[in-house]
Amino acid sequence: MQIVRRELFPDVYLNYVHAVKFKTGMISAQLVTPLSEQYAAYGALLPAVLRRGTERYGDMRAISTALDLLYGAGLSYTVRKKGENQCLGFVTGFIDDSFALGGEKLLESAAGLLGEVLLRPALHGGTFLSAYVDGEKENLIDAIRSILDDKRDYADMRLIRSMCAGELYGIPRLGTEEQVAAIGKSELYDFYQKLLITAHLELFYCGSAELSRVEDALSEALRELPRTERIPPVMPTRRAAPEEPRSIVERMEVTQGKLSMGWRAATNDAHAMILANLIFGGYSNSKLFLNVRERLSLCYYASSGYHRSKGIVTVSSGVEFNDCERAKDEILAQLESVKLADFEPWELDGARSVLLSAVRSREDSASRMEENTLGKIATGISETDDELIEDLLSVTPERIADAAKSMTLDTVYFLTGEAGETEAQPV
Repeated sequence: MQIVRRELFPDVYLNYVHAVKFKTGMISAQLVTPLSEQYAAYGALLPAVLRRGTERYGDMRAISTALDLLYGAGLSYTVRKKGENQCLGFVTGFIDDSFALGGEKLLESAAGLLGEVLLRPALHGGTFLSAYVDGEKENLIDAIRSILDDKRDYADMRLIRSMCAGELYGIPRLGTEEQVAAIGKSELYDFYQKLLITAHLELFYCGSAELSRVEDALSEALRELPRTERIPPVMPTRRAAPEEPRSIVERMEVTQGKLSMGWRAATNDAHAMILANLIFGGYSNSKLFLNVRERLSLCYYASSGYHRSKGIVTVSSGVEFNDCERAKDEILAQLESVKLADFEPWELDGARSVLLSAVRSREDSASRMEENTLGKIATGISETDDELIEDLLSVTPERIADAAKSMTLDTVYFLTGEAGETEAQPV
């Protein structure tokens, strides 16, 4: 499906998809701002507080009633990291007008409610309500703690945090527990007002309404948006790996070791690198899965991911404590085989098929189109899906091997329960 892009206000863009095959319409409003060590926790907390109540709908019950009157529409908040930007905002879904019993026009009401939540929060004494801020701080702290409870997620987060120390990409999406606890309601409100003035705003619509009607509805809903001092999204920067890979060992009371590894990939051939990652560890027929996990039984799980905007490849694996070195050596051996183009035609065909299917199926989901569109805008990727598909079909084993050869090991992180000294302090 073609995405039409329009600038509604200074640095406020509408991405419009005309789709008649869905029974629902979707509007997303995302404030895109550079990640900040100081303010990441503020950005993670803010949309949850805004969702608690507005001038017109003072609490969540009133907002829920308004959504019920829109045939059970939904309104959820989002906090995402795209490249080196934090993207926070709201997504609303509502039934298409053609399915409304009385022929009501729901687009304008849904857009109006989204604008109300974003621009007219419930206030007391010129700032946010204490109960709303305190309640959402507790929820956010619980969410941060849940990452520690899931040791796989924790190890992967620690790898990126350590590998990208000093880079915006290393900043946690939700901030830290200590940072959240220190936020006051007045400071959060000041952050909110500044954000409305400076943040880049991306709007996304998918549904059957005509473009002019969507433009009018969103322009009206956001007419009070202040736009006097804009800060554009930052494009991701790349760094070279250190001369010697960093090694970090952290010890906790865990029953299974977590081995995470990170490489810097210097290649500019992103499409070949995507396929190299898939063959290496990116899907169920990858080398890591079939060899390290299945054939050798060195890992409970083993997979890789390619962070395209940063040129980073990461491996996540669960191992027995005493199998760490063997697993690491075998992971490196499997990567070496990709670098030598030592893979069968069926491996490349399988990886290509998985990727092409994923790209083509984006049009089957409005939320996937929104996620992909936001990610490309926040990281400076301009290619269309058709351009991506065309090049993927032409990628050769030689291109894949060349892309993999650009990978240099940066950091190895191991979370273990074995007794001993921690070899590096957490970053």
